[in-house]
Amino acid sequence: MFNVLLALALPPASQACPSIAPAFVFRPLAAKLHSFRLTFSQSLRLPMPRRYVNQLAERDSVDQVFLVADKQLRANRQGNFYLQLRLADKTGSITGMLWNANEKLYGSLENQHYLRVQGSTQVHNGILQMIVTRIEKVDHSEVDEADFQAVSTVETDKLAARLAEVLRGVKNLHLRNLAECFLIDEAFMAKFTSAPAGVKNHHAYKGGLLHHVVSLMEVCLAVAPKYPELDSDLLILGAFLHDAGKIDELTYERELGYSDEGQLIGHIVTGVSMVEEKAREAAKLSGEEFPRELLLRLKHMIVSHHGEYEFGSPKLPMTLEAIALHHLDNLDAKIYSVGQILKEDMSSESNWTSYNQALGRKFFKGSR
Repeated sequence: MFNVLLALALPPASQACPSIAPAFVFRPLAAKLHSFRLTFSQSLRLPMPRRYVNQLAERDSVDQVFLVADKQLRANRQGNFYLQLRLADKTGSITGMLWNANEKLYGSLENQHYLRVQGSTQVHNGILQMIVTRIEKVDHSEVDEADFQAVSTVETDKLAARLAEVLRGVKNLHLRNLAECFLIDEAFMAKFTSAPAGVKNHHAYKGGLLHHVVSLMEVCLAVAPKYPELDSDLLILGAFLHDAGKIDELTYERELGYSDEGQLIGHIVTGVSMVEEKAREAAKLSGEEFPRELLLRLKHMIVSHHGEYEFGSPKLPMTLEAIALHHLDNLDAKIYSVGQILKEDMSSESNWTSYNQALGRKFFKGSR
């Protein structure tokens, strides 16, 4: 385009002044056109307007910033390395594939850091993915982090307020005092409202633990009145504390992962220790010893909430409240997980999602 404009601007050689070099006469114009060419070419390299993951469709060209939620260096059948990235924003994540990668490139990238990614989308096995052609590191100071927070600050505040409202509505004085000891612990609450509920499974994002717990408590409030034999106050405290140990089991300052404590001890043991410590605080607060059996029942709910030995549960649920907590916790987690699978499946040619390895099945979407 620049060459065409320059050709139009220059007069024929026969008309040029013989005593003055044409380059000198037209240097100002050439400089302006050169500046235009630079501006024009730079404009082609500017990122496209922000589109979130849930707005992407098949065959879209992409040039924007994502949060690296996970990275893996893999080899294809020919032994050539490629980089598989889980690229995220506040609406979800998409898998990005960068061919012809190497260990140096892999080692230069970090989870929970930002990348400007160029590429195009395609559907593979019913799932939208991105073929990445170029990546560039972006400093966190250059992005609006609100674009990458699944739970906004406003929503977090609302969830935290609802959490406190439900816990302070518990009728059992000992359990209410115990809950209060957690609520007034600023360090605990700062972690509890920031932590994810997992690294890769359900509610695996900052603030996900709070989201999961409040959702589970709402389910408990709806179900408990149907079963008068359940201790609804105990069920609510179990819902609140069953995953509390994850605030120390997981790391979430930047990268989602497991802490040394998480690897060596785990959230169940950590959660029981937290409850024992706060029960002692509650006893001092009230001037009355925390009932031994009530504490035993609450701790049992924490250690048995996974439900089965093969799912990492040290004990099987052996009280009504523990049984209810296990099933309601599993319900909330599965509804969220399957909902995400249905939302992210992009295949328009089938009423079914692709096979999900973790859950051992595919899911029916129907015609809606």
